[in-house]
Amino acid sequence: MDQDASEQIDWWGMLTDPGYLVDPHPHLRRIRELGPIHYDAPSDIYFVLGHEEFNSMVRSSKMGRDTRLWKNGWSRPESKQRDPLSYELFSEFQRQMVNSDQPDHRRMRDVYEKAFRPADIPPLRPMIEREACLLLEDIPEETPVDFMTVFANLFPLRVVRNLFHISPEMDPQLAEWNASLIKIGDIMMSQDQKQDALKALKGYKRFLKSHLEDQRGNPDNRLISLAIEAWDAGVMDQDETLNNLKGLVSGNETTVNVLGNGLLTLLNHPDQFDRLRTQPDLMRTAIEEILRFEPAINFILRVAIEDFESHGVSIPSGSLVLGLVGAINRDPARFAKAETFDVARRPNAQSIFGGGPHVCIGAALARLEVEVAFSELIRNFSKIELAGEPVWWTDRTNQRGLQTLPLRFSRR
Repeated sequence: MDQDASEQIDWWGMLTDPGYLVDPHPHLRRIRELGPIHYDAPSDIYFVLGHEEFNSMVRSSKMGRDTRLWKNGWSRPESKQRDPLSYELFSEFQRQMVNSDQPDHRRMRDVYEKAFRPADIPPLRPMIEREACLLLEDIPEETPVDFMTVFANLFPLRVVRNLFHISPEMDPQLAEWNASLIKIGDIMMSQDQKQDALKALKGYKRFLKSHLEDQRGNPDNRLISLAIEAWDAGVMDQDETLNNLKGLVSGNETTVNVLGNGLLTLLNHPDQFDRLRTQPDLMRTAIEEILRFEPAINFILRVAIEDFESHGVSIPSGSLVLGLVGAINRDPARFAKAETFDVARRPNAQSIFGGGPHVCIGAALARLEVEVAFSELIRNFSKIELAGEPVWWTDRTNQRGLQTLPLRFSRR
């Protein structure tokens, strides 16, 4: 780690700068060349940019996800006194598998993991294909439309709503709650954003509690049944049950970003898009390359449970560590021609879903949704072209995606 170089980096100025949020890769490439791990003294946070270093971190039992262990975080008594709104928000948000370490993490994850195994996902394909086709049928031909509005924002939401047997009438409300909750991953939030997120979180949990009771006894609603059985058996209490369900229902936002980022990347690399059209058997490797090349999140968080050493850098217990996915996924020490987009790349150890015990539980579902979406886009449209300048979100430091993607579609 180059300590002097690290001290010269304005990390939070960079991570919130609109230019960085539109295109972080030149910045990350320059910093990664200085070293794979950097320490920011003003914030007391470690940043990991190396692929090997990141993977050793997420797989270590000395590193976890419980932010209550963060020695300078929201749960300190002085933090509670200084910012009671943050304390209330993160206390309300905390108790779920994604924020827990062992044994609580495994106790909660075991409840749902049986529904998200790779073998459990293919039977969902007909429903996912149906939702994709319904949306694509409504896209007008030769008329500029915003792909995010007409497809990407709607498709993953409809899929997850179907999985949990939630009424279509809830779509606008779910989207509104998701937009507020997405800010929680940013670490840095304004007071208004915290208030909006807390209101959304409480609203989500009230709705899910009512939905659980409405669906009790419905054998076709497998995910809700798993939650009810665990609650009734005392495996999870009410707060854990509702927070985990909220996490599963609202987790579609990353897939939204993958769809927009992925289609724009293909359009910016027409030779690779043409190759995918003529070689549809490359679809799965193409998806992994999209996830690697233009990841839908900017960073993955861990907290040191114990003192942790990584490649000569000592990370003390209680430290917050952020893995910068855009740098990790383009680390030339792991990927040959890392700056080249190649839909046939093998192997492809991209890291958007994290790793170790906290690897994303919905990864197989997200991959299937993206596979279906791009397969149906290719099948339905002979030509897809940009119809204007895409606009990236620049008010989010973690979720990386497009606000608008203006396109023109031509059918066969």
